Amino acid sequence: MDLSKIVSISGKPGLYQIRSQAIGRLIVESVVDGKCSPAFAHNRMSSLEEISIFSTDDDRPLKEVFKMIHDKMGDKVDFDYKKATNEQLREKFAFVMPDYDEEAVYPSDMKKVFAWYQMLVDKNLLDFTEEEAKPEAESPAETSTEKE
Repeated sequence: MDLSKIVSISGKPGLYQIRSQAIGRLIVESVVDGKCSPAFAHNRMSSLEEISIFSTDDDRPLKEVFKMIHDKMGDKVDFDYKKATNEQLREKFAFVMPDYDEEAVYPSDMKKVFAWYQMLVDKNLLDFTEEEAKPEAESPAETSTEKE
């Protein structure tokens, strides 16, 4: 799952895919409605690849958190994160990521993570098959080692 071409732009709702680059700007396409627009160098953009969630141990990359949501909830977030109370958000986030840092991860962050996950799944932009294929590739090597 490559999240490097998907960005969040400060002050603009939703997520955007980078389509092309020009001097001093990027051309981005809204994941929500497919409309293209320029994003300039002065806009604060964050690639989802670079975002991580605070945990009690090491911070977890967002793609790892998306994988955890997928493992626990599947392709649909099983509650209405838009209308959920802060306590409901904390409860669901703890279900998905039990080791999140309760003091550093705010309910607004949790809501954003669930919203981004659902948006990306709905647009078929998240692919969990490559992560699932890696352990299977290691299995034959482990089997041959056990026979020796």
